[in-house]
Amino acid sequence: MNNENVMLAVGNTMMGDDGAGPLLYQLMRNNPIKYWTALDGGSAPENVAHIIRELKPKRLVIVDATEMEQPVGEIRIVDKELIAEMFFVSTHNLPLNFLIEQLETDVEQVIFIGIQPDIVSFAFPMTEKVKSAVQFLYDFLNNQEDFSKIETL
Repeated sequence: MNNENVMLAVGNTMMGDDGAGPLLYQLMRNNPIKYWTALDGGSAPENVAHIIRELKPKRLVIVDATEMEQPVGEIRIVDKELIAEMFFVSTHNLPLNFLIEQLETDVEQVIFIGIQPDIVSFAFPMTEKVKSAVQFLYDFLNNQEDFSKIETL
């Protein structure tokens, strides 16, 4: 396991587009990316916080389907201050800004990436635009792209 970069997937595969993070996790598990470790936080990402602390990565990227009032499938880096204020279509137990603040004490750089969902509803399939966004992010990480290329909210 390489600890330089950790991708933490957040979301629920049973809830349509909310499965975006877990889909990225599966892609990274099936085709590992050099210098990256993938973790699946599911609907309770706080449950893997201890693993992240043990890995001591330089960079943590958290990926989650996020209501950002953008076109479906859009990818944005979401500022930590906005996370607290934004209305999240959230299936999570703990607000993500709390988790990020906890992890920032152990991780040099925490980046939250939101993917704009269309349908977040039980037993709905993931939309093609969200699947494409997940594939884009996988390729982005695989090519060691610079995060400044992703627009920030």
